[in-house]
Amino acid sequence: MIAIIKYNGGNVNSVQNALKRLNTEALITDDPELILKADKVIFPGVGEASSTMKLLKEKELDLLIPTLKQPVLGICLGMQLMCKGNEEGDTEGMGIFDINVRKFPAEDIVPHMGWNTVSAQSSPLFSGIGQDEDVYFVHSYYCELSEFTTSVCDYILPFSASLQKDNFYAVQFHPEKSGSIGNQILNNFINLL
Repeated sequence: MIAIIKYNGGNVNSVQNALKRLNTEALITDDPELILKADKVIFPGVGEASSTMKLLKEKELDLLIPTLKQPVLGICLGMQLMCKGNEEGDTEGMGIFDINVRKFPAEDIVPHMGWNTVSAQSSPLFSGIGQDEDVYFVHSYYCELSEFTTSVCDYILPFSASLQKDNFYAVQFHPEKSGSIGNQILNNFINLL
């Protein structure tokens, strides 16, 4: 069973629907016992960092998520909240990835919205996917490049399009909105051992 963490994130249902299209059932829940028992966990997110962390703290999900041992996939804001800190609302994250989340400089249109290319993929999430594929982004903040970076996108500056550390995987883009490439990424996550 896949648990999708419930915390009023904007794309929770679209992630569940994407998994249904892949013939995979997923439960939307904020119940710690169900999350701990799940084979895999998805931590999606659309929204503002500080208010989202407040919701997570109310349910103590901010303490639970970093302790999970099964594969965990953070999406968009979910990825950013897995980092150490976020300039949006001067928010302290969960620190799974020891990097910071920065606001894009106003040198081009912000938010970064639409299809863009990811390259330098080095994660099992990208198995069977060619180099330099396009995926769908919507974000005003980005994760710095680091030792955890598993793919890169360039918009205003190069940033981490995906991260991995141990059983924690994260993508800045929205696989549930990224067509066949996004479906392959979700399918790769579903099939992780």
